[in-house]
Amino acid sequence: MALIVQKFGGTSVGTVERIEQVADKVKKFREAGDDLVVVLSAMSGETNRLIDLAKKISGDGQPVPRELDVIVSTGEQVTIALLAMALIKRGVPAVSYTGNQVRILTDSAHNKARILQIDDQKIRGDLKAGRVVVVAGFQGVDEHGNITTLGRGGSDTTGVALAAALKADECQIYTDVDGVYTTDPRVVSVAQRLDKITFEEMLEMASLGSKVLQIRAVEFAGKYNVPLRVLHRFKEG
Repeated sequence: MALIVQKFGGTSVGTVERIEQVADKVKKFREAGDDLVVVLSAMSGETNRLIDLAKKISGDGQPVPRELDVIVSTGEQVTIALLAMALIKRGVPAVSYTGNQVRILTDSAHNKARILQIDDQKIRGDLKAGRVVVVAGFQGVDEHGNITTLGRGGSDTTGVALAAALKADECQIYTDVDGVYTTDPRVVSVAQRLDKITFEEMLEMASLGSKVLQIRAVEFAGKYNVPLRVLHRFKEG
């Protein structure tokens, strides 16, 4: 039995039907005996929609950073609750938490906060009780109780940070490609998929524009030696 942290991005949870598919996948892992923490992004396009609303009402197109965090953090609340409901419907005990509820403590740099500490006790208690824990990615809370967000792509960082805090066996990042390639396989037909890559090599690729993993997530994984696996969201293998 393994402890696995799985992260699903916005396209994986972009519709109710896709959230149902994620629930089916999570159920399979649970039935195999694994303990699971699932980190979700907002539905595809939702964060941009919320940012646009904030820009429109701010007048100058520069929303107050603290209030922007309050509004954009709501996107993940929708997906985590829907996935928890979908799992419960399938007979899988589940509970959803925002970054604040888990107590993902960050600094106060709104819109680009860094994770300082994670209180893992609540999650461990739920896992021990047999629940799948569904956590909102991309967000946390500072020492003053203000909602913070981690910057675009921050859900990857949430997933890796939780895996580090929980000493998980691995962190699985589900995306729309089935691994890390030498170059973008959607652009270059002869791109080769890599079976394994070091953290240092992945950092270099990320710094050169590879969008498979967020740079900060790779840094976190390297620092805490978290095995990262990149998988296609709906293909096996």
